[in-house]
Amino acid sequence: MQLLPGSDPIPTPEQRRIPRHQLSAYLAVINSLTGRPFGYIGNLSPHGVMLICALPVMLNEEYHLELHLPEMSAKEYPRVIRFRARSRWCRADVAPGHYDCGFSISHNREAFAGLARALQRYFTFGDFTGA
Repeated sequence: MQLLPGSDPIPTPEQRRIPRHQLSAYLAVINSLTGRPFGYIGNLSPHGVMLICALPVMLNEEYHLELHLPEMSAKEYPRVIRFRARSRWCRADVAPGHYDCGFSISHNREAFAGLARALQRYFTFGDFTGA
């Protein structure tokens, strides 16, 4: 069954030259006090983080959190980064049952700033033209 004229119902293989990376699938954040999942990183900067959470968070509260990093070849970062973050905003995500929550980092900012710079370098698209 063709949905559009000239369309092929058989899926075509991925044609990307650069693999897609879904950070939210890898960068899990855990509540340090309970050991339970808190959310996943949606966005990261040297000063703050946006988490995708299953529940809304109370605003202007400080949370004790841990960022669980995947295994990396570079040993410049620990496997777990413990930090405290203050909630600044929270709104419903486009995906039902999820919330986007913004936090400012209140403790261990140096580790976060370094991680943000490393991720920016890793995901920056270089000049592939050879110029």
